[in-house]
Amino acid sequence: MSLRLIFMGTPDFAVPTLLELAGHGHEIAAVYTRAPKPGGRRGLQLQPTPVEQEARRLGIAVLTPRTLKTPEALDEFRAHQADAAVVVAYGMILPQAILDAPRLGCYNLHASLLPRWRGAAPINRAIMAGDAETGVMVMKMDVGLDTGDIAMAERLAITDRMTAADLHDALAPLGADLMVRAMAALERGGLQLARQSEEGVTYAAKIEKAEARIDWTRPAHAVLRHIHGLSPFPGAWAELPGDGEPVRIKILRCELAGGSGQGGTVLDDNLAIACGEGAIRVLELQREGKARMKSVDFLRGAPLKAGARFT
Repeated sequence: MSLRLIFMGTPDFAVPTLLELAGHGHEIAAVYTRAPKPGGRRGLQLQPTPVEQEARRLGIAVLTPRTLKTPEALDEFRAHQADAAVVVAYGMILPQAILDAPRLGCYNLHASLLPRWRGAAPINRAIMAGDAETGVMVMKMDVGLDTGDIAMAERLAITDRMTAADLHDALAPLGADLMVRAMAALERGGLQLARQSEEGVTYAAKIEKAEARIDWTRPAHAVLRHIHGLSPFPGAWAELPGDGEPVRIKILRCELAGGSGQGGTVLDDNLAIACGEGAIRVLELQREGKARMKSVDFLRGAPLKAGARFT
């Protein structure tokens, strides 16, 4: 037994779920993803999304509609005669008519413990807020922003070593396994749904570039979580004095360190930097226009002595 599914997703995060559903014998009638965007060298080539690349490798039909709000889009969606739709970071709002089209509904995999961190950037926001844990949830979709009833969940601890990339890579396979289990329960008529709590609702707003500058007046733990929550993209940054213009440096990985001083001040020869309280030690960084590198390699070419100051 298997379900006939429509899969809707776009980035790398969605790929493991597509692969797991197909690997467990579900029939993927069609894959919906965002249209290719310019990319590659000089941006001259249209780059298909990671989900489109995998779908084509699997021989699954791919659709990239600009909107799902037209009668034509609805007719095309209904024509797949899917039992259910699985949605993972698709990036487009599904209108009520689309949600109602599959016989058993539409199910979203969301990377937070709802109702905390509804919205666009739950992985980043959970780290930046200093959360001790997060997870993945399967939700039956409604027209609200991540407001649907919850079916299943898995939790994961967030450590101070984790960047957004690390957490993304841990949650993606966890979510894929969870969605496979949810679809198995749906298929046998045993998927239980529970309403989301009205308490503890927070919103994971899209990351804005203006948020990326490091505020060295904050405590060291908050600075560390800010840095890790924005790593690798867009990358939290600070500036060092240079010959003429200041040099922008993204800090991509760090750890808590001993010492104290004026915020932004380098405390030793191994890139410990003072914060409002305590200090961090930089482990990986990226100079503007250069590749990312370990701090030890950076210091070989550009030694920074105690007393230098990031702003």
